[in-house]
Amino acid sequence: MNKIELLSPVGDWDCLLAAVQNGADSVYFGSTLFNARASANNFDVPTLKKAIQYCKLRNVRTFLTLNILIKNSEFNDAINLAQKAYEFGIDALIVQDLGLARYLIKNFPDMPIHGSTQMSIHNLEGVLELQDLGFKRVVLARELPLNEIQYICKNSKIEIETFIHGALCISYSGQCLFSSIIGGRSGNRGKCAGPCRLPYELLNHNNVSNKETTMDKGYLLSPKDLCTLDYLPQLIDAGVKCFKIEGRLKSPEYVATVTRIYRKYIDKILNKEDYIVEDSDMKQLLQIFNRGGFSSGHLSDSPNKNLIFKERPNNIGLFLGNISKFSSNKGHITLTLNEDLAIGDTIYTEKEDSKYTVSELMQKTLNLTHAKAGTRVTIGRMKGNISVGDKVYKLNSKELLNTARLSYTNCENKKININANVIVKKGIPISISVNYNNSVISVSSDVVPIPAINSPITSERIIKQICKTSNTPFNFKTVNVQLDDGLFIPNISVLNELRRNLLLKLQEHILAESARTSNFELNNITLPYDILKSEKNNNKKISILLRNINSDTDYSILDFKNISSLYIPLKCFVNKKLEKTLVFLSDKVNTYVYLPSVIKNNYKNIIKKYLEDIIQKYKIKGFVISNLSNLKFLEGYKSNFEIIGNSSLNIFNNYSIKECAEYGINKVTLSRELSKTELEDILKYNLDIDTELIVYGTLPIMSCNYCFLGKSNMCYPECKRLCSDDNSYYLKDRLGFKFRIVSDNIQSITSIFNSKILSISPKTFNVSSVRIDILDENVTTINKIIETVKSGKSFEGKEYTSGRLEEEK
Repeated sequence: MNKIELLSPVGDWDCLLAAVQNGADSVYFGSTLFNARASANNFDVPTLKKAIQYCKLRNVRTFLTLNILIKNSEFNDAINLAQKAYEFGIDALIVQDLGLARYLIKNFPDMPIHGSTQMSIHNLEGVLELQDLGFKRVVLARELPLNEIQYICKNSKIEIETFIHGALCISYSGQCLFSSIIGGRSGNRGKCAGPCRLPYELLNHNNVSNKETTMDKGYLLSPKDLCTLDYLPQLIDAGVKCFKIEGRLKSPEYVATVTRIYRKYIDKILNKEDYIVEDSDMKQLLQIFNRGGFSSGHLSDSPNKNLIFKERPNNIGLFLGNISKFSSNKGHITLTLNEDLAIGDTIYTEKEDSKYTVSELMQKTLNLTHAKAGTRVTIGRMKGNISVGDKVYKLNSKELLNTARLSYTNCENKKININANVIVKKGIPISISVNYNNSVISVSSDVVPIPAINSPITSERIIKQICKTSNTPFNFKTVNVQLDDGLFIPNISVLNELRRNLLLKLQEHILAESARTSNFELNNITLPYDILKSEKNNNKKISILLRNINSDTDYSILDFKNISSLYIPLKCFVNKKLEKTLVFLSDKVNTYVYLPSVIKNNYKNIIKKYLEDIIQKYKIKGFVISNLSNLKFLEGYKSNFEIIGNSSLNIFNNYSIKECAEYGINKVTLSRELSKTELEDILKYNLDIDTELIVYGTLPIMSCNYCFLGKSNMCYPECKRLCSDDNSYYLKDRLGFKFRIVSDNIQSITSIFNSKILSISPKTFNVSSVRIDILDENVTTINKIIETVKSGKSFEGKEYTSGRLEEEK
């Protein structure tokens, strides 16, 4: 069976120790710049070097996260950081930004680049695209079921990495703009504020009566944490190379506990032992952190059933029991324990956010330090809003936390096995050597053994002294002693000194072997475009995206003379009821098939089945691609049709634009997260590719592999297609803002749209074209929008937003 890599998260130095000492094969961490967990402590450059060296001496691989979108102004610093990591001996870089990834692949060909889950790679075609581009590994989107992971592994040569434990996002990673658009803190820039962990109401808006009803409420976007212990054998059989634990913002105790338990069960599989998940291990995982229990994420065939915990968005701990008695004057609560409890544990009650460290624990009049589950106990000195019947939870176990800390504090559990050869011969200095990676490391002492008078030295004594490696990262697996008879070593400490000198020399050798020299010159970095535009484009073309087409709408009154391009979603072309309308539209204006950012297996079959028919039946000018995987679907069409890159490709700099041009893409839509200054910095150059900017629309801010309507109406697994009725559905936040929900019932993808309409003046931006994104506006309104955009103006009012044009927070 192939070696399976266990990859653990590291947010600070203690987390590094916790991961390594509890059995991680590899670790991933960020620097203080350019990583998707900006709020973690992370490592500055000197600590980065120290961390890499610490891991090299314990045979643990290191991956540096450069997994955010990079601005033009940051590119040199990002390359500089990558070069330093390369020279320190980093084993791989985890990258999101396409331009950065390709630059590194071209200029550091022996440094593996891993495609981050932020790249939204969720099907075989996306995996093969990264494989062709020179990536070594791809971190799959968390939304993939087991059978699709298996299919990808079987049909690709690139290494596959999947998440096995930790926090889940409700949106496809890289496709979530929620935090960015509503709060100015971009997840694609490592600063997600976590709006998915806030409470919402699910509203049903009846478009006939204009009445709203609440269908559900709570933390409706907050998934439980992922736990895949029950799926590890199947994932290994599927061919997954690396198992990844999420948690760079978690504590060292969390990292230690989760790493230790997954190490145990991976080894069970590799050693072909009986695979049974023990209740005690599952309980420890739940105790260290859980949000209303665990889910298997999207691995199962029914992810809707158990994905969300709407009662609370953070760690709930373990249910301890219900209060049966409460003495308010003493602050005493009495309950029968559902779990063990000890002095020093942390508890809380369901109506109180404040935590309480247990300092008084009594059984009747007997003071206890520990009580078993099933014991009726009284806990003292609790305050706040407490009532009989309230639920009590055990948030932290002092024993579990102490066990975790002891596992990585002042100890060496992760050692490199070495084989030593000790020579104790008459007339020559004592020496010791090891063979490491085909290199012989040896040291000699000045001491020459002398003839023994009474007790000659034995091989056993020599081996005992040599094997004292407790506080080093090495372990002598075997020690071969070449010993002449009848010899004596005057001072046995010479063996200790030999061992120390050998291990120091071996350590120096390992670090020297892992370090690299780079010939790359940082001052050679130049922007791929260096000629400034000589004039401003004051006659920008207008593109229209019609997200929905209605057969009963009169599109003949649409202002076609001012529309250069029309983008129509693929799902509309497969609807036979719309055939006449689509023929009319494609005859009137340049029409492009708009491909979605997520294409699941069933949708792939639709593309293969209908694409040729669409091209034959309608006047198709080209395609809008929303994910790198779309390029694979269109391999046979690129030469005859225009290809437009959508904003979901996250084009953030000129390097990414250049890569798109080299792929044969004719036009790119710039990221919606760029500020005015950043856009101008990109657009001031003469580019060899057209550019587009979205200037109007109610725009998607999340793409979710989850049906909110199905969950709330319990229509899973027999979908009642509420998403196809005439009502509109919204999520309402604490401030009263409403976010439209639109479901794609072909592949069960839900899009959440912003509560405000983007409207910006196209005047300032020197793009080739601007886009108007239409969700459900009527034709008359569309014409007014075209007129406003054509005049270089924008709409004003509280229902409009300028998006991310302001500088990043």
